Parts: sequence; C-alpha cells; structure tokens
Amino acid sequence: MTDSRPDTEGVQPLDPAQLGAYFVLMEAVSLLQYQVEQQLRAEGGITYVQFQLLARLAHVQGPLTMTELADGVVYSRSGLTYQAGLLEKAGLITRGPSPDDERATAVTVTDDGRELVDRVLPGHVQVTRRLLFDPLTDDDLHHLGDIMTRVRDHMRARPPRSAAPRKGGAAPPGRVVTGRFMIGHVPAVPGLPPADSW
Repeated sequence: MTDSRPDTEGVQPLDPAQLGAYFVLMEAVSLLQYQVEQQLRAEGGITYVQFQLLARLAHVQGPLTMTELADGVVYSRSGLTYQAGLLEKAGLITRGPSPDDERATAVTVTDDGRELVDRVLPGHVQVTRRLLFDPLTDDDLHHLGDIMTRVRDHMRARPPRSAAPRKGGAAPPGRVVTGRFMIGHVPAVPGLPPADSW
C-alpha cells in the first residue's frame, strides 16, 4: 500500500508556541470576520469584500484601477471582477476605460455607493471595537499594531498578485505595482485604524 501522506522530510515543524500562535490568530480572525460579515449583510446587504471595495473607493479622490483595487484587497482577480460586476449592477460603482491607460479599467464609487458606506460604517465600527479593541489596553493595541504591521509588511514584500504572470503570458507592461501602492493612497476611514492596518 502506497503512503499518500505528503513528504515532510527537511521541513522544520512548528514548535508548540508557533502552532499555538497560528491557531489562535486564525480563530480570532475567523470570529471577527464572521461577525463583520453578519453586520454588513444585515445592514447593507453586502459582503466584507464588497465593503472593502466600496470603502476604499469612497475614501479616495477619483477612480482607482482594478489592478490597484486587487493589490489592496486579498481576493483573486476573477473574484474581484465578479464582485465589481455585482456592485456595478446594483448601481454602487461605475467602471470604464482609464484615462491614463487604455488597457486599464477605472472604477468609481457612485453617490449610492457612498451612502451605503456611510450607512453601514457605524455598525462596522461598533462590531470591530466590541470584538477586537475592547479587551485590549492602549499598550496592548500598540504592541498588536506593531506586530501585525511587521507580519503584514513581510507578507507584502512578495510581488503583488497583479504582477504575477497571467495564464498564457506575462503581466502586461506598465501594470506592475507594489503591494502597498493602494494602501499608501487611502486616507483613514473615520472611526477605524488607518487603511494600512486593516
């Protein structure tokens, strides 16, 4: 009988402290994300990914390209295109050719999209504060922010997904941006930490 288990030779296993930290982080993120999703669906009829797209668009001056949105949201290209299509169909965003690059699609939030963000944001802030920030001291928050920023920056040091070659060829010239491009251009959302700490 052939052993179908993956070959783990040469792979250093996680020690108990690493394993514990990994599991508690993933559980906390899952619990927070579930409650955030529930609130956004109940108050706005949107998903968290749709909220991310709308909030980012609502807090910048002018349109963003789909590539810029993709680099600021952890989501597949095809999935992001699908979500943008749903938002456009609902009248919350518009899409069209970018004036700066004819190969790019520019995305702009509509007045209805801004109104929806304004409507769901207070509840979003309440859920986030109650679940994530209420049990923390100011010192805890400072340390958590430092640690997660370091981890996030380490993860984003890899090339962004928009720079990865598409099936059947390389990424189009002029479309490679840094993983932090979008984040560096998004002002803080009122009541939430800066966008680069989301």
